[in-house]
Amino acid sequence: MQIRDLPYSDPGDPDVRSGPRFLYWLGRNQLGGQVKALCWGLLHQLGIAGMPVGVGLAVQAVIDRSGSRLALAGGLIAILGIVLALGDTMLHRTAVTNWITAAARVQQLLARKTAELGSALTRRVAAGEVVAVSTGDVEKIGWFVEALSRFAAAAIALVGVCVWLAFYLPSLGLMVALAMPVLALAVLPLLPRATRRADEQREKAGKATELASDTVAGLRVLRGIGGEELFLGRYRRASQEVRGAAVRSARMWALISAVQVLLPGVLLISLVWYGATLARDGRIEVGQLVTVYSAVTLMLFPLRHFEEIAMAYSFSRPSAQRAVRVLSLRRSAREATVEGSAPSGDLYDPATGLMAPRGQFTAVVCGDPDQAGRLAERLGGHAETGEGSEDGEAPATPPSVLLGGVALDELPLDAARAAVLVQDKDPVLLSGTLRELLDIPSSGLVTAEAALEAAQCGDVLSALAQASPDNGGDPMRTRITERGRSLSGGQRQRLALARSLVTDPEALVLDEPTSAVDSHTEARVAAGIAKLRRGRTTVAFASSPLLLDAADRVVLVHEGTVVAVGAHRDLLRTEPRYRAVVTRETDEEAAAAGAPYAVGEVPAMNSIQEIEERA
Repeated sequence: MQIRDLPYSDPGDPDVRSGPRFLYWLGRNQLGGQVKALCWGLLHQLGIAGMPVGVGLAVQAVIDRSGSRLALAGGLIAILGIVLALGDTMLHRTAVTNWITAAARVQQLLARKTAELGSALTRRVAAGEVVAVSTGDVEKIGWFVEALSRFAAAAIALVGVCVWLAFYLPSLGLMVALAMPVLALAVLPLLPRATRRADEQREKAGKATELASDTVAGLRVLRGIGGEELFLGRYRRASQEVRGAAVRSARMWALISAVQVLLPGVLLISLVWYGATLARDGRIEVGQLVTVYSAVTLMLFPLRHFEEIAMAYSFSRPSAQRAVRVLSLRRSAREATVEGSAPSGDLYDPATGLMAPRGQFTAVVCGDPDQAGRLAERLGGHAETGEGSEDGEAPATPPSVLLGGVALDELPLDAARAAVLVQDKDPVLLSGTLRELLDIPSSGLVTAEAALEAAQCGDVLSALAQASPDNGGDPMRTRITERGRSLSGGQRQRLALARSLVTDPEALVLDEPTSAVDSHTEARVAAGIAKLRRGRTTVAFASSPLLLDAADRVVLVHEGTVVAVGAHRDLLRTEPRYRAVVTRETDEEAAAAGAPYAVGEVPAMNSIQEIEERA
């Protein structure tokens, strides 16, 4: 796999049982790149290990005053220099390729999971954690995958050099062979504490990132209520905690580095003292001592890879664990078992008893906005995962929503998304032109113009046309900034509604689609939705009388169960709980108003109008 071949056509199905298993899966899927890096690493280490031989031969040739052997040693050093340069260059190239391709694979897996879960992702995982995984964590994971092959090459080279020294000069070689494992493993007792401190640093950094992202997202509101300095102070404290944790972590790694310097220094001093004694006694030649000393000195370079792989694993393991936490999420507990195109029919939720008949505009009223959001998510095929019981029993999985009698959880993701589209309460507009915003997969039966008209976007189009005179007054060519920050809340909401209407799904679920617009615009939007979606299944979660009155039927959900179904005006007369939600009636006001209307009792029309005016 080369960088030019990215992105992957299929990043694969990751092993998400644990962080180490995920790292192993990544390395196994890049086996070709790992083998290449290992081979180039061995060539590089061969050049390093061969240099002491050439230097030793040269020194001994000078002592023996042999010009031919000196020339031979010079030629060997030159060849080893070429091998060293080639191996180092290609190792770096291959290792960086492994790093980037591993990080790209993780990025693709995260992007695929984000697309699969949609808005349900941030309901299950904090937004700051998702940002941390998709930015810093992928680099740490790629670092470990890249360092693995270089460490393997260094380990093989160390074993080979130790074996060679033991045969070349047993008196010194055995000393080196026994000391190398001690040098390589000396830092292991320090790694657990260093890992814990690194985990603490990353945890605090993730919380600080989440706090920063939440603050930036609500900056306009914070300024409006004078809370900007308050949250800025909170972020200062969080960042100082991150700094303190980073300093404590750096101290441990500095101690590990000091051990890696101290112990090899002790070995070199001992080697020189003992080798000089042997050379003075005539038991070894000076050239042999130089060869062994040079070999041990150069062996300290591959020895550094032991420290690097320990650091890489220490940083990448919790990063992989966080990635696994996101990648292990599923849109439901069931696997897709139904093949074919998306079904059609009534949309039914067995958990609440909510029924949205095919081809009708159904409005749903919930007293709890959070419950409405969760129910809208369920209607989109994202069933809530049941919580496990205290006695360790398997979690109960709520039944899936049915469309035409077919469970959405059993449909492939593409078919489920084509069948039911859910627009969140706070939809996101991506940057780009308005034409690009509306150029999305759809049935082709609803034009962009019709959708914009139904969503009452006339004033939005006029504002966009005036904002970009360079485009010839064409609002469709006007660029929309990230998240539509240049637009008002009502404008963003109506453009998002137009985008949903363009797709023209079998069933469209809208969560508070008119909460940010005035009452006059809301009435026209409600009429536009009813007209454009005539003959198609539409579900709108709302509590506004103007939108509820435009619906074919209204459903009241109370404490997770459907308790009333009917027309808006009928429910106002007969259902006190419905009237309390729609008219924002308090308990005191209900008591002052007297007893509720009996079933079948019809008040005067002006009474209904008064109730709607109060709403």
